[in-house]
Amino acid sequence: MGGCHSYISSSSRDGDTASKAEEFSDITGHNLKNNNTQAAPSLEEKPYLMQDYVSERIADIDIKTLSVLPDGFDKAEWMASHTIAFFKHINMLSSALSDFCTTRTCPTTTGPGDVTYYWTDEHGKKLKCSAPLYTDYTMSYIQELLTDEEVFPTHTAGSSFPNGFVFLVQRIFLYLFHALAHLYWAHFRDVVRMEMHPHLNTLFAHLVTFSREFQLLEPAETAPMEDLISTLCLHHSS
Repeated sequence: MGGCHSYISSSSRDGDTASKAEEFSDITGHNLKNNNTQAAPSLEEKPYLMQDYVSERIADIDIKTLSVLPDGFDKAEWMASHTIAFFKHINMLSSALSDFCTTRTCPTTTGPGDVTYYWTDEHGKKLKCSAPLYTDYTMSYIQELLTDEEVFPTHTAGSSFPNGFVFLVQRIFLYLFHALAHLYWAHFRDVVRMEMHPHLNTLFAHLVTFSREFQLLEPAETAPMEDLISTLCLHHSS
């Protein structure tokens, strides 16, 4: 069974600063849904933290209310249904941005803070792979679990969830978190061009809120995104 690990990269992002600045400036001429435009951030900034971006969401909903287990509802069933839904939405979002995430643009799978995500194969060997390949590995792994009725018995009445079910859900959430973290870190300007940042923000806020409600992600894993998490949760709390 495969897996993943994340490590802080020993080298920072290098390259032609002038060309990167020109590429990043493309974001300035793109109208958002609220018809606002703003100057391009400096290369050192995290553009997804800018107020005009981070405040965007798809609806005025309380994410916490959506995440809490309803009275009388089975906890495993609640977790399973949300895991399936999160996978479908995140897989769809990643697929929509696949033209921008290639072996050339993303030879390694990175997230905020120069974290690199490694896939671990069935032999326990850590693999440093491109983002498209990492996405293929993780999404295929999740798909296989979700369609296995012995692991996710969502279509068989009266079936019980297996021992270790929560552990598997935790692993799935870790992969899904990595997928969204990579989109924020490496492809946020592409997300804005496609006017998909409200969807990304809402989806990420919901995933993190749900994971905290059921303790599915370790704080050490989410720490590189904590600045965004705290801000998004404020905007999605009412």
